[in-house]
Amino acid sequence: MERRLPGTLNELFLQSIERRGSGVVFSWRKNKEWLEMTAPEVKRRVVRLALGLHGLGVATGDRVALLAESRPEWSLTDYAILANGAVNVPIYPTQAVDQVGFILRNSGARILFVSGGRLLQRIGPALKGMEESERPRVILFDRPEAGDSGAGSGDGSLMGLKDLEEAGEAIEREEPGLFERLAERAGPDDLATIIYTSGTTGVPKGVMLTHRNLVSNTISAGDIFQLEENDIGLSFLPLSHVFERTVLYIYMWRGVRICFARGVETVAEDIKQVRPTIVTAVPRLFERIYATINKRVADATPMQQRIFHRAIRVGRQVAVLRDARRRVPLWLSLEHRLHDRLVFHKWREAVGGRMRFFVSGGAALPSELAYIFLGAGITILQGYGLTETSPVVSFNRPGANRIGTIGQPIPGVSVRVAEDGELLIQGDNIMQGYYKMPEESAEVLEQSDDGVWFHTGDIGTIEDQNYIRITDRKKDLMKTSLGKYIAPQPIENLIRGIPMVEQAVVIGNGRKFAVALIVPVFDALREHARSLQIETREISALVKDPRIIEYFKKRVDAATRDLAPHEKIKRIALLDHDFSIEGGELTPTLKVRRKFVEEQNRELIGSLYPKTDTD
Repeated sequence: MERRLPGTLNELFLQSIERRGSGVVFSWRKNKEWLEMTAPEVKRRVVRLALGLHGLGVATGDRVALLAESRPEWSLTDYAILANGAVNVPIYPTQAVDQVGFILRNSGARILFVSGGRLLQRIGPALKGMEESERPRVILFDRPEAGDSGAGSGDGSLMGLKDLEEAGEAIEREEPGLFERLAERAGPDDLATIIYTSGTTGVPKGVMLTHRNLVSNTISAGDIFQLEENDIGLSFLPLSHVFERTVLYIYMWRGVRICFARGVETVAEDIKQVRPTIVTAVPRLFERIYATINKRVADATPMQQRIFHRAIRVGRQVAVLRDARRRVPLWLSLEHRLHDRLVFHKWREAVGGRMRFFVSGGAALPSELAYIFLGAGITILQGYGLTETSPVVSFNRPGANRIGTIGQPIPGVSVRVAEDGELLIQGDNIMQGYYKMPEESAEVLEQSDDGVWFHTGDIGTIEDQNYIRITDRKKDLMKTSLGKYIAPQPIENLIRGIPMVEQAVVIGNGRKFAVALIVPVFDALREHARSLQIETREISALVKDPRIIEYFKKRVDAATRDLAPHEKIKRIALLDHDFSIEGGELTPTLKVRRKFVEEQNRELIGSLYPKTDTD
């Protein structure tokens, strides 16, 4: 008998847990040991947490905020919130304190889950700045310690997650079946979450997503990837972002074992230990992996360096042909096999040795990197989505990957191109609007005869077989003082494909020509400086050295050689610091705040233009 598809996340959770039997759901590392949590234990803890929240008076429609790093407790708490018909309001652990305060006030959160005392102390000023009547009650994942309560929690007291579970256990004994009755109350069109988008400008906007939005996306996207119960997923992206959160819903639904990495900085080690079959990531991970490989090659013998660079060229040639569905000549295939044994098999072992594919989202993946990894036998499937679309709109499929595109729309999602080139989206995955922002909601949700279409703000094209290609953000298009339009993102992607480049921002709006600010990979920069016999190791001096600048400019010229004349980068400047969330250059989802970067480097940018070309 065919199973009934879930209509709510509560049904999805209960059906998934039942199908898993006694199998392992979560794995995570504590100290030097990997721990496991089975399906019965997951359900037991979710039930008790949900009933504990019910005992605190949490009811349908109440907002409950969740501020924590990704770990099993994040998912357990998420399901417990939803079981009460409440609304999960996730907050990034790295979110600026003033934005934390805004989100808590704007959402009206009654409860605030926080991972630990250190994070609670960090956001203390936001809590203390709230009126006592609007301040949420704080519950810590870890047991509260002396001094934690000083951060200004609701009624001055703190609970630990264990305390909440114990309270829920007592309610469970008194009222058997209460959890199921509570979970059944939620309907497909009930609000499940409000996710505040950080954005590159302005105040955060609360995206309202229903159970139907998230469940439809989970089932459709899960079907595309053909995940099986023996698959293992490694999770390291923040669950406060809708992409990774939906991925974990997919893993739960498809029976995939979920392994939590300790953090971004430990992914390389964790991936070797877990040996996953699928990993979701952002382009920056692949850029760093490739930069690390190049750094090691710089320390190798001249012979090893020649073999490596030849392997890259051969692998790329094979990847381009295979991506275009063209035949690989026998001579090239044989040489590729040789380099696979010499070089590329080590890459695959470094990512666990049994990786089926990586999934890349959140930003554009440079095509050059995708070709290089494909040549090494590592497939990266690029997709596209927004918080407002729950989030998946389109993805490349296993066995039907087309590099440089964001794939084809997933089932149940329609995409069309407006007259001005903007991509419009329709489907059950489209948000209900921005919380308490009717005017902003009306600006992006267009009601037409055939339903509601969401305006993405992205410019793109739809190619044969319905593959979609993004060309830029509508608001990012630049117009030079000579009247020529420049789309900066494709140019930045080309520059980011250069091994020694960490980040790049193209500048040119209202100016005579385009320039680029580049953040180099600092370790690789020092190694290159040593090869040029430059004595100093100080980054602040190296980024200004004419020989270093010339080196980068030549590689930028080579990477952008096929661009139109007005799109070419005339001058560059190197920065001596990384872009970071703390520094303000990046959003919590690692998108560059272009205007902020331009404002912070106004003098440096001015030095790249003739004195007559002023602001």
